[in-house]
Amino acid sequence: MIRVAAVGDIHLGPDLAGQHRAGLMDLDQHADLLLLAGDLTRHGTVEEGFIVAQEYRDLPVPVVAVLGNHDYQNDRQCEITQVLEDAGIRVLEGEAEVLHLPQGCVGVAGAKGFGLGFAGRCASEFGEPEMKAFTRHGRQSSEQLAGALQVAAEAEVVLALTHYAPVDQTLVGEPPEIWPFLGNYLLGQVIDEAGVHLALHGHAHAGTEKGATEAGVPVRNVAQPVIHTAYAVYEIGDSPHGESADGARIRQSPTLARTARP
Repeated sequence: MIRVAAVGDIHLGPDLAGQHRAGLMDLDQHADLLLLAGDLTRHGTVEEGFIVAQEYRDLPVPVVAVLGNHDYQNDRQCEITQVLEDAGIRVLEGEAEVLHLPQGCVGVAGAKGFGLGFAGRCASEFGEPEMKAFTRHGRQSSEQLAGALQVAAEAEVVLALTHYAPVDQTLVGEPPEIWPFLGNYLLGQVIDEAGVHLALHGHAHAGTEKGATEAGVPVRNVAQPVIHTAYAVYEIGDSPHGESADGARIRQSPTLARTARP
């Protein structure tokens, strides 16, 4: 069994430095790896990137991340990525990390993703150049995830990590008019095509934790304002067809580590 800890949208800044660290030191008692689902910084500055690095470096389990839209705010995403990588945090963008853990081989496919919307109410590549560019970038983001999933597929357990949502179920609670800017149905399609065991995302602060793709892949919105914890833990059994009480192929652990709030 693989225990996956995940959180997104921590939005760290100078006033939160050190606030999360205390809740992470016994992480290996609850999880085998930690995934960070983007919006790690508040304004996308390198200084905030160093705060994230200090908070999540040298943990007792591997840490894999994607960036979010806030991390791109100041066009310093490459520098932030380097700061995090130097601290031992693997940052993915259209890439995969295959982890050979004592509990089994886990493939994490990561991409920030982008908006586009969902079937029947999504942007189309028509009209002004700006609309075409928006739509094209949404499609390209799903292609990046698809490429990463091809690499991750060699593992026994395959995880998809994005910032933007791959389904609309986890956006319930957010105003429907902004859903096209929160998620992208093409991300959900490539997740279904790849046989993913669990998909994790953030971005939707007022959304819902649990959802699923059309093919039944469990999707979890781990934005911290949604899970209200330092991280949520999800357990993936040996069989991808094992069912939990809610019919998903994963089970949420009843033990959720909490961290002090400012």
